[in-house]
Amino acid sequence: MTKIKVLVADDSAFMRKVISDILTSDPNIEVVARARNGMECLEKVRELQPDVVTLDVEMPILDGLATLERLMVEHPLPVVMLSSLTKEGADATLKALELGAFDFIGKPSGPISLDIHKVGKQLVELVKEAAAAKGRFRHKQIAPIVKAPVKKPLTEPKKKLFQTEKTNEQVLPLKESMGMQHADLTDKSGTKVVFLGTSTGGPRALQTLLTQIPAYFPAPILIVQHMPPGFTKSLAQRLDSMCQITVKEATDGEEVKAGTAYIAPGGYHMEAIQSTGGKIIIKLHQEAPRGGHRPSVDVLFESASKLTHTRQWAVILTGMGADGTTGLRQMKEAHHVVGLIEDQSSCVVFGMPRAAIQAGLADHIVPLDHMAETLVRLVT
Repeated sequence: MTKIKVLVADDSAFMRKVISDILTSDPNIEVVARARNGMECLEKVRELQPDVVTLDVEMPILDGLATLERLMVEHPLPVVMLSSLTKEGADATLKALELGAFDFIGKPSGPISLDIHKVGKQLVELVKEAAAAKGRFRHKQIAPIVKAPVKKPLTEPKKKLFQTEKTNEQVLPLKESMGMQHADLTDKSGTKVVFLGTSTGGPRALQTLLTQIPAYFPAPILIVQHMPPGFTKSLAQRLDSMCQITVKEATDGEEVKAGTAYIAPGGYHMEAIQSTGGKIIIKLHQEAPRGGHRPSVDVLFESASKLTHTRQWAVILTGMGADGTTGLRQMKEAHHVVGLIEDQSSCVVFGMPRAAIQAGLADHIVPLDHMAETLVRLVT
């Protein structure tokens, strides 16, 4: 098996060694070079053609963002950012993801960053996923968003096809979708709620999706994006500035409202519960991580399965692993829910969508560019 060639760029000699040691502890990874700054990184990428670059956000001469922007134009390849766990670090990281970074690791804030070993396993997994995505990785910077609402359809589609000409959306037959035989598909009563889970590639996917949701959208959207504390607030603020709907970091005990997207705070699980009056309330807690994740998509989806008198849609976008599949299965066992899963063609990492599709939980398999259109058509 050919080893994955990695270039490590960091202005700290200590961090360059630690990161290199972590990566080379895996027999399938080879660190082919180390760079002290952005210019040196660009030169070594040109010379050595690595498969993946790990890139520190804060570097002299040419910082991480400027280096990343040039890489995406001159030598596009998967880049894993290493960022400090600060407000400034979060903002810079989100910009990096927008520019085309594959994903990021939050650097622990200890004085000599010895805690970086705590995220070593995650870093190795990310580098492997990045290398696997090299051939299909999207390197283009997201174009400026124009706030134009998705047009509400005048009529419902008369029939569903296996492949729709307009959206390339795959619509699976009802009998193949778990739990659909128990659903009353003509029931139009109940509070509408959308639940969404994503991981690697999620910030860019959320930007693509949410900026196309119109202000009149008649349901709240509850979102789990795998991110550490601090980053989710910056993500919500960034998305809110671009979207017609309101996007905010969720707070414990608040009632959800239509036309608002709620992002689970990093470090907290988010659940949807019902008040005695039937209103849907957000509950945040710090119980043990599920499958290594807090927030967890499964925790959110499982809470949705306990709601009554609701009409639900579950969306799973790009991401590593299988978070969301167990929860979506519980949703379908409990009551009718429509599962919208991102198509492989647009995923940065197909792990989470693949798991849901293979489990037979997908009702619609949709490329990201058409997800908003499909969701609006189904929910409105």
